[in-house]
Amino acid sequence: MFDRPIDLGQARILLTNDDGLEAQGLKLLEKVVRTLSTDVWVVAPELEQSGASHSLTLHRPLRVRKAGPQRFAVDGTPTDCVLLAVNRLLADKRPTLVLSGINAGANLGDDVTYSGTVAAAMEATLLDVPAIALSMVFSDRDAIHWPTAERHAPEVILRLVAQPWPKNTLINVNFPDRSAEDVAGIAVTRQGRHKIGDQLMERTDPRGRPYYWIGPLREKDPGIPGTDLAAITEGKIALTPILLDLTNDEALAPLRKVFP
Repeated sequence: MFDRPIDLGQARILLTNDDGLEAQGLKLLEKVVRTLSTDVWVVAPELEQSGASHSLTLHRPLRVRKAGPQRFAVDGTPTDCVLLAVNRLLADKRPTLVLSGINAGANLGDDVTYSGTVAAAMEATLLDVPAIALSMVFSDRDAIHWPTAERHAPEVILRLVAQPWPKNTLINVNFPDRSAEDVAGIAVTRQGRHKIGDQLMERTDPRGRPYYWIGPLREKDPGIPGTDLAAITEGKIALTPILLDLTNDEALAPLRKVFP
């Protein structure tokens, strides 16, 4: 249970992502967070790990490269990064808060089950460290509204850590595909339904053999009112509390009648 405000001025903050150590979104997040705390650590994947979900590297050793003061690259997944950071690299003083992102692209609806960005926040939550996942929605990769995240992320983070959170819960934040001035506010939302990967593209290699790309692109989904998708459609910042306990409580009683 995260039941007290966090004083960011005294906090040790761990940053990670799934886009890799040199990603623009991570550098932007570090810039923002250094205005809030003097004890900032970065432990991120060496290479992009988008879509890695909550996977661990189990069948080979992990390598850690020191990339600068309080800055490390891990040749593994976002989950690996958080696990190593909390249990080894920062073992002398655990982080007070974990921030994952800022992801280049949305993590809305069912995206969260695939997302390495959200998975890093999940791992932190499992380790009893409050965590926020942050993502920047875009429709044109060459025109991502990074200044929107830079402008609004400090307020979002400060307001979130001033409140208690329920146990086993992380906060998933998505910034809309709008300029900073055009953001229509902040909405607390439910997770919507938004399936990725339905567009499978078949191609043929030079030897005539078929291969496939899982296409992430789809038409814009306006979403059901009250969901993260709807908030983004309305130009709002979507804040969604994600619970790690996946038990369907409504299904327990009927199943216990079948299996008394």
